[in-house]
Parts: sequence; C-alpha cells; structure tokens
Amino acid sequence: MVVTAPEVVWHDLECGSYRADLALWRELAAVLDGPILDVGAGSGRVTLDLARAGHRVTALDRDPDLLAALRERTGPFHVETVCADARSFELGRRDFALCLVPMQTLQLLGGAAERIDFLRCARAHLRPGGLLACAIVTVLDPFDCAGGDIGPSPETVSVDGAVYVSRATRVGVLERGFVIERARQIIGPGDDIVEERNVIELDRISRSKLDHEATVAGLRCEPARETPATAEHVGSTVVMLRA
Repeated sequence: MVVTAPEVVWHDLECGSYRADLALWRELAAVLDGPILDVGAGSGRVTLDLARAGHRVTALDRDPDLLAALRERTGPFHVETVCADARSFELGRRDFALCLVPMQTLQLLGGAAERIDFLRCARAHLRPGGLLACAIVTVLDPFDCAGGDIGPSPETVSVDGAVYVSRATRVGVLERGFVIERARQIIGPGDDIVEERNVIELDRISRSKLDHEATVAGLRCEPARETPATAEHVGSTVVMLRA
C-alpha cells in the first residue's frame, strides 16, 4: 500500500478546499490562451483545475512530495512539474502567456529583495505581453485561542487509516507581516496521537508596494482584481502585472 506523505495530507486539508479564486484563473487562462505557469502549485489545486479545462500547465513548487502527489492526480491530462525555488528558477523558455501565484505564495518569499528576484524570474519566462497575476492579502483579523478567542472550527480528514486534524489557533499581526499558527494532530489506528505546531509567516505587503517592486523588475502594472472571502478563507487582491 502506498502511504500518503503527511505534508501532502496537510496541504490538501488546509488549502485544497479553497475554490473562490478558481473562476478568476479560468477567466485569465481563457483570455490569454497559451501555456500557463502555476507558481507554488503544491499538490495541484489550481493546476489540475486548469488542465481539466484543456490548458497546458507547468506546475512549479519546491516540495517534491507535493509535486509527486500532483503527478499521481493528473490522469489523462498533460502537466509538467518543476521542483525549483520561485526566486531562482530557470526553465529555458519564454513562452508563458500567464503566470499565476495563488494563495499569498508571494508573501512567503522572505522580503522585498526576494520578491523582486521572483518577479524578474517570472518576467524572463513570460512571452511579450504575458501576464503575471499575484494574489496577496493585506488585512487579517487577529485572534488567539490561548487568550480565550473561539477561532475557526477544526478541519479533519481520514487518510490511510489515520485521522488528521488541523485547527487555526492564532493569527497575529506583526510589524513586518502576519503570523498564522495551527495545532495539528494525527490520530492513528490505535488512537496514538502525534501533535505538532505549524507556524506560517506572511510578509506585509500593500498593492502600491508590490507595484513599485514590479516596476523595478521591469513589469507594467494593470488594474487589480479581487477574489471574495469565504467562511473559511480571507479574500485576496490579485495584482496584475504585464511583461
């Protein structure tokens, strides 16, 4: 029996159910009509949706386990996967019509210099007039379950005979960004419990700041779009940048 890597289960559980942005990515893909690069593709939430609609997609991520899961899910659809760092990748081509950066991936890169490195990489792989679309979050409502706040309900899934439970326990607002903490549990078949704390830090970035960084990287700014909030996820501003 093939055992699913825990990182894949957590990624699917905590990110895989988000669908509010898919309509926008489908719209952009249909309008631009060319190869697509999905940055921070993970286990394929966006990549597979676009591939099923008939688009040619290259999925880029630095986690080989997530990309392996994506490849197992492609079925009859052709998807290319690339394991690389978004700040320094080199694919030897410049024909992408659209480069997508969903779910605040851009805010995980580590600061302005790292974002500009990525923006330059993306520009180098876009065809003339190609579009780079980056989802960012500028506001998060803070809470702390340790301080008495209720917080969201846990998310659970059963995989390979174990139950995985993830609960967001804190969102903190820092000077440079946001911190999101989750309590994770794996409950095994014998009721053995493995617990871990997951912490993600997002850089604070405004649309105007990203527009400035994009200009430094040689990209042109276009009017942004918005994706709606859901009961489980915040909304995003999608910054549009043209090569």
